[in-house]
Amino acid sequence: MGRPRAFDEDEAVRAAVGLFGGRAYDGVSVDDLVTHLGVHRNSLYKVFGSKRGLYLAALRRHLADDVRPLLDALAGASDAAEALRLVTSADLGLLLLAAIERSPADEEVASEVTAALAAVDRAIADALGVPADLATALTAAALGILLRGNPDNAARALARHLDPLP
Repeated sequence: MGRPRAFDEDEAVRAAVGLFGGRAYDGVSVDDLVTHLGVHRNSLYKVFGSKRGLYLAALRRHLADDVRPLLDALAGASDAAEALRLVTSADLGLLLLAAIERSPADEEVASEVTAALAAVDRAIADALGVPADLATALTAAALGILLRGNPDNAARALARHLDPLP
């Protein structure tokens, strides 16, 4: 009979979200995971199978804990400026890094990212009653603002021009 697990899997996944969201997949080594998560290397491999397995668990947790609440908030957006503010103020670091770094090389990550972004597009389209392509453009603008940094100023500047939209 094996030893009982000496770490909380849920806490390890939550900590991995922060680590991967701050440094990206390629910026985090297995040694970093062992050190920052307080998990023994053998335990990490036994529970998650690999660094990639932990990454996928962290990405899915991020989608559940950070993207899902954004979708719920977007459902109540009264206009495009508010939708933009909600997206640019959300913690989407791991989603953005996954889209840029891992999606091109990993079909499973690409599928998760594509589904999450499509859900954001749908939430905006439904809340504002705008066509899907306009909602996609608003999502792209918001994510671009996040990537460029200083989201508050850029979002306010864009929001001023969105006043005519619902």
